[in-house]
Amino acid sequence: MKLHFDLGTVLQGDYGALFLHGIEMTLAMAALAWLLSLVVGVLLTIVRMTQFRAAEALVGAYVAYHRNVPMLVQILFWYFGISNILPLALQDLLNQYNSQFIFAVIAIGLCSAAYLTEDIRSGLRAISYGQIEATRALGLNFFDGMRFVVLPQALRYAIPPMINNAVVLLKNTSLAMAIGAAELTYVTRQIENETFLSFESYSVATFVYLGLSLVIMLCGARIAMHYRTPGVK
Repeated sequence: MKLHFDLGTVLQGDYGALFLHGIEMTLAMAALAWLLSLVVGVLLTIVRMTQFRAAEALVGAYVAYHRNVPMLVQILFWYFGISNILPLALQDLLNQYNSQFIFAVIAIGLCSAAYLTEDIRSGLRAISYGQIEATRALGLNFFDGMRFVVLPQALRYAIPPMINNAVVLLKNTSLAMAIGAAELTYVTRQIENETFLSFESYSVATFVYLGLSLVIMLCGARIAMHYRTPGVK
């Protein structure tokens, strides 16, 4: 039996343009979600470092929720649940600017922040308590000490797990297809349905995800090497 491999059909013309659009959407979604997760993750870490029991409990509950509820459920909750309780004017505005994309970014970013804050927390454990005492000796308040002394060091230690988190986040953007976001997996399925070229379509998607993940890991390795703490292997 002769196998027929028609890769050209899914890479040329409208299908090729559709693949490019899916890749662009995936990269934009991953980048924005990662930035959101970084901001929220750092804020959660700062709140946890205040050592107020109520604040620590809230952060713990946030982390427990996002780490134990499947990300797909969180995406569906934001798109079908949260969106319905928003004012109608805001719903209409979001629909004009691709609400599927927006809610996917929010859900993925907030979920990833729960993992990112644990990565930063592990970096904090690598910092001696003397560093925190030194900030007080210099007359810095809590927030200035965190900003200028503690967090920069913690982020350097946390770079490797943060890079792993970025790779996982990239792959999790594929879950946004459940709400109709036209990212790479969504357009791949659309092309496969129209061409019936399942092997070719998903082969392209597989190699794109693999390539993007390898690029992130290679760039992450360079960043980790550049910001490596002297004396730490």
